[in-house]
Amino acid sequence: MFNSISSQASKLISLTKRNSQKSKTKLVTITSGKGGVGKSTFAGNIAYLLSSRGFKVAVVDADIGLANMQVLFDIKPKYTLFDYIDGKVTVEDVLLQTAYKDVFLVAGKSGYRYSNYSNSFVFARIVQDIISLNKFDIVLVDTGAGLNDYVKEFLAISDNILAVTTTDPSALTDLYALMKMLSKDKEQLMLCFNHTKNHQIGDTISNSLINLAKKNRLNKNFMVKYIGNVSTSANISTTGRLRKLFSFEFRDDSSTRQLQLIIDALLRNIK
Repeated sequence: MFNSISSQASKLISLTKRNSQKSKTKLVTITSGKGGVGKSTFAGNIAYLLSSRGFKVAVVDADIGLANMQVLFDIKPKYTLFDYIDGKVTVEDVLLQTAYKDVFLVAGKSGYRYSNYSNSFVFARIVQDIISLNKFDIVLVDTGAGLNDYVKEFLAISDNILAVTTTDPSALTDLYALMKMLSKDKEQLMLCFNHTKNHQIGDTISNSLINLAKKNRLNKNFMVKYIGNVSTSANISTTGRLRKLFSFEFRDDSSTRQLQLIIDALLRNIK
């Protein structure tokens, strides 16, 4: 396991895998090495497009301390995941119905003083509790950026990890650091690019990263799967400022169609 994960974490991972076999719910963790690449926008729009295909989806805002999904969904949460962690409410209480049919949000809270929970693994536990409800088809976890202990918690319990990146050199450097860490005990990483001109650019960069991994002798059984790209679109930034989802407002936009292709690949690869 990751160096910072305790024996308590290992027990939770075992419990997650055991209980997931009893539940229909699939867990997908969406992450990025670098902030500002559009990860949360991806997560919200993927949730909506999955629901439009008939899936019931829960989104967990796991950006501890810098939560923003309630802004994207234009919700003022009565309760957040911290209320559940503090034992004030039930897990059902923090599952908030969004304006989109069959999309629910577990909101985080920006600026919350969460230092008492450092390395306690209580954040990832809420994901297991949602899975155990057996009422959702898919749980999407939107992690924070980087590779801090809180991000590692959510990565550790998931076998389905989707990394969002751009072609920015610093974003690619952070992505490779993520690959190195995950290659130690994960089987695969799904990868998609944001703000690219075409599918081929992401494919070319992905192959370069895979070749670099081989050169540096990362785990040869670790698979990096490029599953698509979303081109730059003014509609994405405009709808974000208006607290709306671009895939709902612009259903025939090229960016929405590209994201649909990513979801096709995602559904083929999740376990």
